[in-house]
Amino acid sequence: MNYKIIIVCLILFLISLDTLCQSNTGAFKIGRLKYSGGGDWYNDPSSESQLLTFIKKNTNINVEPVYEFVDLASDNVFYYPFIFLTGHGNINFTDSEVRRLRSYLQSGGFLYVDDDYGLDKFIRREMKKIFPEQDFVELPYSHEIFRNPFEFPNGAPKIHEHDNKPPQTFGLFNDGRLCVVYTYESNPSDGWPEADIHKLTPEKRLSALKFGTNIIVWALTN
Repeated sequence: MNYKIIIVCLILFLISLDTLCQSNTGAFKIGRLKYSGGGDWYNDPSSESQLLTFIKKNTNINVEPVYEFVDLASDNVFYYPFIFLTGHGNINFTDSEVRRLRSYLQSGGFLYVDDDYGLDKFIRREMKKIFPEQDFVELPYSHEIFRNPFEFPNGAPKIHEHDNKPPQTFGLFNDGRLCVVYTYESNPSDGWPEADIHKLTPEKRLSALKFGTNIIVWALTN
């Protein structure tokens, strides 16, 4: 009997068990979507934990304020009901990543995309691979995502100037369910990290955190 193999197998089993237990805590976590193509998918890594801390203080949602990234090359994406994509510049999904992301969204998953500047033409191209029959449609200001739990009567807040265009919020749908939200010329996620990161006013940072909360509340209740 090869005891070394048995010991290695036992260690791998314990690691897998620990991972399973962590994934079954019931606390809501955001998965940061890793992608290829050269864009900085990893920027502002404290964004999610700071947003989730705000949500913990202001809602009754059970959250775990951590930063975790998820690779579309892995089935781990299905562990997260909500994934977040941001960055500057190019994105490139492989054929297998396209299939996996489409399956994730069609199975009830939710994707939030925030253009951190320079992302627009690339995310539109790549999401066309996911839903070839659709184009992004702008969400009206009357949509519930702008109303609950915080009111945004004029749509997404303008957190970062970018090209000084008005902020817009777009969506993609699967069987009538809004499963992708994309913010353009708004950049709420710039307001999620610690206050000294982007030097925003307290009012802008609070607005960004509130709007991020609205997106998550909508995703979890619809």
